[in-house]
Amino acid sequence: MPDHAPQPVDRQLPTDEARDLISLVRDIAQREIAPRAAEEEDAGRFPRELFTLLSESGLLGLPYDAEFGGGDQPYEVYLQVLEELAAARLTVGLGVSVHTLASYALAAYGSKEQQAEHLPAMLGGGLLGAYCLSEPASGSDAASLRTRAVRDGDHWVITGTKAWITHGGIADFYTVMARTGEDGPRGISAFLVPGDAEGLGGAAPEKKMGMKGSPTAQVHLDGVRVGDDRRIGEEGQGFAIALSALDGGRLGIAACAVGLAQAALDEALRYASERRQFGKPIADFQGLRFMLADMATQIEAGRALYLAAARLRDAGRPFAKQAAMAKLHCTDTAMRVTTDAVQILGGYGYTADFPAERYMREAKVLQIVEGTNQIQRMVIARHLAGPESR
Repeated sequence: MPDHAPQPVDRQLPTDEARDLISLVRDIAQREIAPRAAEEEDAGRFPRELFTLLSESGLLGLPYDAEFGGGDQPYEVYLQVLEELAAARLTVGLGVSVHTLASYALAAYGSKEQQAEHLPAMLGGGLLGAYCLSEPASGSDAASLRTRAVRDGDHWVITGTKAWITHGGIADFYTVMARTGEDGPRGISAFLVPGDAEGLGGAAPEKKMGMKGSPTAQVHLDGVRVGDDRRIGEEGQGFAIALSALDGGRLGIAACAVGLAQAALDEALRYASERRQFGKPIADFQGLRFMLADMATQIEAGRALYLAAARLRDAGRPFAKQAAMAKLHCTDTAMRVTTDAVQILGGYGYTADFPAERYMREAKVLQIVEGTNQIQRMVIARHLAGPESR
């Protein structure tokens, strides 16, 4: 029979520099990330040293300006890097996506002075970021957040609790959305809060179904004082900054979902090529061949969708609708593909001896984070049919 061994994704990249970058990422993934993924996820261990390596390799600031330590890469390239990292270990790919999200507010809305002071360390100095929008009673309805920042001279005093924070309790900096004015979206401002600020603390990490190596925790701000020079953008602009950040962040989740789905397909194909029943590999049976074909088609469609949205972003064109579509499609695809991978492996797919069950558990959260897929459908529908009637 022909060789069914999985092959690296054949990528269409815009430059030789981008091709070299993907080669570097694949080398790091194969040597440093994938071999330890199963053991460390099972132990719930966050690989902080890997993020130090990624920072030293220039991979934590890829879509940002080289002037401040970024990689000057288009989103089209950055997202494919995320996909490669997530295929090796979702905790790492998602962690890079969240760090990029946390850096966005300052990179896009900060003053030149703020950017010069903080961005080099954030993008290439070994720091790790977290993004703080959600709260215990404010998830999908993010504009109802209650964390409050009160002006005290040339400082702000921030009090409240943020919830479901990736890297909560271990991050070096937090981009925090807090209420500085009236109720609703116009009363929210953005702040850059150092991880060692007095009064800031992380709760015990949530006990999760998957992604056990990625800490998700509440973050408590008990009278945290920051200077007005750490307010990002104008007062009352925070919610607009948050939504703008999420458009790009949703593309990051889409790319991670495709990477996870690709890893599941590769595992299913590898197993189906080796497992023999009735005298031949099970990959020769039409029922499984059709499953593999559907899985591959869904993955390719997801990859094309997130790349099309990324190219719009790179061209400076509106891309919010396409970002929501990509997040919706790619994460639903990851759930379907990982479920099918478990089915193809049969009983072995249900055991921790193979990675398929871990992929399936991890895929579920991607349909929830950075806007549930129900919210994505609302976003898409608003672009198509306008706002809902009041």
